[in-house]
Amino acid sequence: MKKTISVISLGCPRNLVDSEIIVSDFIRKGCRFQKNALNSDTVIVNTCAFVEDAKRESIDAILKVIDAKKAGNIKKIIVAGCLSERYKDELAGELKEVDEFRGVLDSKVGNGRDRSLLTPKHYAYIKISEGCANRCTYCVIPYLKGGYKSRPIEAIKKEAAKLIKNGAKELILIGQDTSLYGSDLYGKKMLADLLKELAGISKDVWIRLLYLHPANLDKEVIKIIRDNKNICRYIDLPLEHISDRILTKMARRINKKGVISLLRYIRKEIPEICIRTSFIAGFPGETDKEFKELVSFIKEMKFERLGVFKYSREEDAPAYKYKDQISEKEKERRFNSIMSAQQGVSRKINEKFKGRVLKALVEEKGRDCYVGRTEYDSPDIDGMVYVKGENLKIGNFYDVRITDTYEYDLVGEVMCRERF
Repeated sequence: MKKTISVISLGCPRNLVDSEIIVSDFIRKGCRFQKNALNSDTVIVNTCAFVEDAKRESIDAILKVIDAKKAGNIKKIIVAGCLSERYKDELAGELKEVDEFRGVLDSKVGNGRDRSLLTPKHYAYIKISEGCANRCTYCVIPYLKGGYKSRPIEAIKKEAAKLIKNGAKELILIGQDTSLYGSDLYGKKMLADLLKELAGISKDVWIRLLYLHPANLDKEVIKIIRDNKNICRYIDLPLEHISDRILTKMARRINKKGVISLLRYIRKEIPEICIRTSFIAGFPGETDKEFKELVSFIKEMKFERLGVFKYSREEDAPAYKYKDQISEKEKERRFNSIMSAQQGVSRKINEKFKGRVLKALVEEKGRDCYVGRTEYDSPDIDGMVYVKGENLKIGNFYDVRITDTYEYDLVGEVMCRERF
């Protein structure tokens, strides 16, 4: 019998794509993939080390796999990804039961590599670049993954066409900063060109865009989204803060005026847009006044989707040495204040959908209804729509009339048969 391989993939979708490539490599060598991670010949833990919570999650996952090995359910453990890239020697000294440590994946950016999808077949992530050219002072990613490296447009188009042929109804473009796409390879930013090419492959497939840096986002990208209905009305734009002083300390290369101008332009060009953003609470030196400025800004701008992170002090990042580090207790208080402020905003935004008909991608069947997403929701991080209907096909689009709303989710009923 073939040896079995399984993977525990932690962290962001970029890590998930790396896990898919690793699994594909093992399958090509004759192994059989299975989902049961704690009962395979070889288990790979693809780790994340972006912030302290991610590091803890990675360590906990490794320890569970070690326990399974001690119990005789696993023969070999491989730890890969950012945690072992960053702390390989320390981990090797402490975790003797791990058979192999690998760093971040060299995914040969040029033409990409084969991958075995770990997502449902109706959606897939496409990594359009590796590394990062930004040097935000709180972030260690450039030190782990190196400088910015774009994949060629033709390679991305080829991958997209293959995924669509195999049943994908949604393609999600990812990279550490997708707004810089092409700047290294073509001498200028080419994200708008890439989007236009991908949108032309099939009008029956959603194209979703994640991880746009506000200082690098060109207006041409906004226009391409506006003019192509199969590109989701969804912009993922991490802002991190709004105080000019904090933005400067973060090295974000944009100020409050620039952020507000960009947001107003986006909403003017695409009135139905859903803007997802994220903020950091408790950055070193953040005063009460600056924090209140941030909360006020969140309430005023009414972001459709919002996430918040407590500042994580990472020893390899410049901000690690900043004075006036804020206590964990105070970071937690500020985190909760932002989430509370956004909760009310989100509830009112969702109420506006009541009575409207939205296109939804059905993803699974629950006990009493189906569960899907609208174009305003990205997998795993945003809300869902609970769909009442009969004999719906998983992975198909349906027109759904919204009948009820919650703080983060919607409820609706199918209006007609599948769209396509």
